[in-house]
Amino acid sequence: MNESAEAISAIPARMNEAWNRGDAAAFFADFADNAVFTDFEGSIYRGREEMVATHQMIFDTVMKGSRLVRGEVLFARVVQPGWGVVHHRVGIALPSEEEPPPGRRSMQLFVTAWQNDRWEVVALQNSRLISLEAVALLESATGDVRTDVPGRSADG
Repeated sequence: MNESAEAISAIPARMNEAWNRGDAAAFFADFADNAVFTDFEGSIYRGREEMVATHQMIFDTVMKGSRLVRGEVLFARVVQPGWGVVHHRVGIALPSEEEPPPGRRSMQLFVTAWQNDRWEVVALQNSRLISLEAVALLESATGDVRTDVPGRSADG
């Protein structure tokens, strides 16, 4: 039995290794059967079976040969007995790339529960890291400039 923060912090590294092998079953091996995963685009996957099926298709096609690189656990904590969180950052490099561009860096928040004699991921939120400057550029390019934010007007 290892209910420590160190045990929780090992989960992202196992996932990164599985991604790099293109193995969706291993990628989601630490997930609870009824886990929820929200990817960087906002798609929500419910249940490990759905996650594995969808991601194996991705690993075999559009992300074939891609690698998760520069994985870094920023913190892992047991927040109360039986519950933990991990904050992890990682990038996706395509087969032709040594390093991922800034737009393919993500931050992930894992919620874990001690069940079935191990830590299991019950929820994962994966979000792209994006600077405020990049957000402003995207908004100006799409005309989607919010004017309801204090200190911001439609004129910039």
